Amino acid sequence: MRLGTLRVAGSDAVGPADGSPRTATVAVRVDDDVAVEIPGFDDVGALLATTGWRATAAAADGARHPRAALAPRAWAPPVLRPSKVVCVGLNYRHHILEMGRDLPAFPTLFAKYPEALIGPYDPIVLPSVAADAVDWEGEVAVVVGATARRLDEAAAADAIAGYAVLNDVTMRDHQYRTTQWLQGKTFEATTPFGPWVTVAEAPLTGELRTVVDDEQVQRTPVEDMVFGPAALVAYISQILTLHPGDVIATGTPGGVGHARRPPRYLQPGNTLVTTVTGLGELRNDVVAEG
Repeated sequence: MRLGTLRVAGSDAVGPADGSPRTATVAVRVDDDVAVEIPGFDDVGALLATTGWRATAAAADGARHPRAALAPRAWAPPVLRPSKVVCVGLNYRHHILEMGRDLPAFPTLFAKYPEALIGPYDPIVLPSVAADAVDWEGEVAVVVGATARRLDEAAAADAIAGYAVLNDVTMRDHQYRTTQWLQGKTFEATTPFGPWVTVAEAPLTGELRTVVDDEQVQRTPVEDMVFGPAALVAYISQILTLHPGDVIATGTPGGVGHARRPPRYLQPGNTLVTTVTGLGELRNDVVAEG
């Protein structure tokens, strides 16, 4: 089962001063050729916060949207405002070893804020204050489906709602201004996420690929993670409570632009495509601010 969030024009939405309807959102179950509204839920996060969300989603029979008729930008981030986005660095074995580093004993964690998230087909706008060293980082996103506090790995696995695709687009100049990464990682409206949450029904497998224009720049099996999804949920839950709809970005493999010689960064006119086998694809045009 796949769960997404659509932008729809709703007459019951409070519109701008000129009286025109504003864009509202609605959670949907994504079937093969149609997206079915799940009435009463503005996004997947709101759905996950309810008891029995799987059954609710499976039984939903709201308005039907043929997928072929949907504009790409009708798709919003699946979770609009997670209470937290926890990100993981240095989490792919091959990438760590090729850099000559030892495998970490514990996950490297940092944060991103909800304002950073954009839809799976929204443009990535290069901010004028940090447009010179903008890098790609294709990742798997874990979406939490139950309250998680001090769980072991078995319980943590049960707390995972599913997986999505995310690209942790990073402003390298700001990231390395100090020893703390936050300021380079959470620029507003720069992190594509989606296109939907694929509900966890089997262990995570597949291949992560990132393409800039027609060039493949990242390609790695997701099984190469040092800390898998359940291990990350269990570890983070020792530190703080994870809530339904929270997102964990599980780290990126080798192939980022900053590590190339010479470095390569995103430029206006590029198209960034991020895919994970079985989870879907992000496709984002890169544009200059203003």
